[in-house]
Amino acid sequence: MICVLYEDRDIIICEKKPGMLSEESDAPESLPHILKEEKGGDIYTIHRLDKPVGGAIVYAKNKKAAAAFSHLIAESGITKEYCAVIDGVPDEESGEWRDFLFKDSRQNKTYVVRRMRKGVKEAILQYRVLGQHENRSLVAVKLITGRSHQIRAQFASRKMPLTGDGKYGSRDNKCAVALWSRELSFTHPFTGEEIHVVSEPPFGDYPWNLFRKENETLIQLRISDT
Repeated sequence: MICVLYEDRDIIICEKKPGMLSEESDAPESLPHILKEEKGGDIYTIHRLDKPVGGAIVYAKNKKAAAAFSHLIAESGITKEYCAVIDGVPDEESGEWRDFLFKDSRQNKTYVVRRMRKGVKEAILQYRVLGQHENRSLVAVKLITGRSHQIRAQFASRKMPLTGDGKYGSRDNKCAVALWSRELSFTHPFTGEEIHVVSEPPFGDYPWNLFRKENETLIQLRISDT
């Protein structure tokens, strides 16, 4: 049973479990496929989460909504905030990072590069440290741009890969990539309603459980409150 965070006649926002595919497929782990079976009707993918990543994701239920929300995303009209556990501790408690990213499609991996060239895009994020446990940190991350593997690549380039992210240098193989889509906020393009949904990371599971005591304060420690 899929956890639905918000639904109307045009969109559905639900909680994607880690290991699910966020894009349409006949595979049993495809979230759009499951939603079609549970809800009936059409489901249109308008943004994606990497397979190991869980949390809030929005889908359109008709072509008109798909076009409107695709435009909203292209114009940075949806605020996306994530939680992540990283191997390391940032020098600064909070900050903004700007990098040039290049995606190698053959390797399905994104790299931080020094200068702009063909295939390179600017990537911007803001972060805030929410908690610390030994040499690991719980961070909130707000995406200003939405590039492929952006959070994973930008943290890894600073020698702080996401815990469990072996692709980007983490040596911890006891978990999948510790990244969670925690909040989505936007103005509904059809109704004008302010939509804000929250999906909490699984604080009972490793490595999130290292920060269980911080769970009650996460809502007060959003990036947008800094």
